[in-house]
Amino acid sequence: MSLKDGSTLTYDLYQPLNEQEDDITVAICPGIANSSESVYIRTFVHLAQCNGYRCAVLNHIGALRSVQVTSTRIFTYGHTEDFAAMVEHLHQKYRQSRIVAVGFSLGGNLVTKYMGEDQKTKPDKVIGGISICQGYNAVEGTKWLLNWQNFRRFYLYIMTENVKSIILRHRHILLSDEVKARHNLNEREIIAAATLPELDEAYTRRVYNFPSTQELYKWSSSLFYFDTIKKPMIFINAKDDPLIPEDLLHPIKEYATTRQNTAYVEVAHGGHLGFYEGGFLYPNPVTWLDRTLVAMVGSLVMMHEVGKVAP
Repeated sequence: MSLKDGSTLTYDLYQPLNEQEDDITVAICPGIANSSESVYIRTFVHLAQCNGYRCAVLNHIGALRSVQVTSTRIFTYGHTEDFAAMVEHLHQKYRQSRIVAVGFSLGGNLVTKYMGEDQKTKPDKVIGGISICQGYNAVEGTKWLLNWQNFRRFYLYIMTENVKSIILRHRHILLSDEVKARHNLNEREIIAAATLPELDEAYTRRVYNFPSTQELYKWSSSLFYFDTIKKPMIFINAKDDPLIPEDLLHPIKEYATTRQNTAYVEVAHGGHLGFYEGGFLYPNPVTWLDRTLVAMVGSLVMMHEVGKVAP
């Protein structure tokens, strides 16, 4: 798909492997720098297919090595335009299909923000959303990631290197002389960035014309879009998630208690997109999370059909 800004957007489409009475499409938004090739995405997709669901997986711009960047940008934490374009394309392709949005980690933030952006029109066939292991507030979340407790700083380094590798892989477009001059980019500072805040200061906030990283993070955070979500939502977090401390979970807990159409599920163990079962050395390939998500998609569909969810 070619977007208005010249970007090339791709998504992978998987048809159901078993018959399902209803036509349901699960629109999936992966985590940071991830795509349809990520193992946790492929595992969930296959289980959903076996349960009769069609799945569409957004490939974050720049994440696939086989697809060249065709504009001067990649994905970000808060720009929902790519996910919205995929959902609209699915709606045009399958007019009668009801759509459930599912987001993992960064994708959970994007899905939630998309559901709460009242200035954007959404197909009426989007009946609800599910968010897994997001942090809700990037302003506070980045502060926690800078400390070493639970190896957060180590995880932050890995995420930073993943995003940086995407930028450098497409440097002939993203860091051309014209782009660097237009956005006042210093390539050495981008390469030297050791944390996401440093990378966002050197690159992201400049490319997207934010006055500071704090403004970028606030605009990107799904927390500030809760009150305008109109469709039912399910949020899942684990208490032992090394990236998401409990302090970041208080707002979603409070929000869920005041909203009839919102459910918050918190489990003691699961880590960040883990939720494995079985033996330590040989866990089951299909996790508790995979099975639970498939069941939750079915629950959202059922509630929509019987009209138990208020508009």
